[in-house]
Amino acid sequence: MPPMILALVQGAVTALDGVQFLDLDACPFCGGALKAHDTKQKRFARVVDESGERDIRVVVKRFHCTACGRLVYADAPFYPGTRYGAPIIDLCVVLSRIAPFHQVHRILQAMQLAVDRGTVRNYANRDFGPVAATELFGIPLPLSILHLSTVAFGIDKTRSVAGAEFLAACGLPPARRTSSPAPIPGEEGYQRNEEKENEEREPGEP
Repeated sequence: MPPMILALVQGAVTALDGVQFLDLDACPFCGGALKAHDTKQKRFARVVDESGERDIRVVVKRFHCTACGRLVYADAPFYPGTRYGAPIIDLCVVLSRIAPFHQVHRILQAMQLAVDRGTVRNYANRDFGPVAATELFGIPLPLSILHLSTVAFGIDKTRSVAGAEFLAACGLPPARRTSSPAPIPGEEGYQRNEEKENEEREPGEP
């Protein structure tokens, strides 16, 4: 893996660690007014470094719709029904255009991203809409990763970066709404910071 690509991908992904996504104008289902519910840490990616695997997590606010009663998420960099960030899924999709799933798994490993072959296959076979990409050193990279890296390397370390900046870099909500999952029936309103993987999956997630 060319060192420049590794640095670019890792810089883009790790820059999201701890970023908060707190904004949603109205219920995406009915347009109703929203009342703050709680916040939740969601895994954006799993990276591999010298100490082993670790999760990159973002904080996403949840709201209760006062009109239809649904529990909805703030705009965040996720496609519906998925448990990795949209740019990670974009990587799976564009790499699967040039290589079989087991090779995509190895390429992602070389990028120090932990995504198993079954997950690669699942995401590559789903329709997330057009995923724009460009080639760098013979490797296709989604524009979402490239734009994220631009934001990441330009971050002023003395200030926090608003989630909206990362969303804009990805071309995601509010320009393209992707963060509103199906309602979660019967879920209690509390803040969960550390969850086991099977507990953090929303209904319908693979």
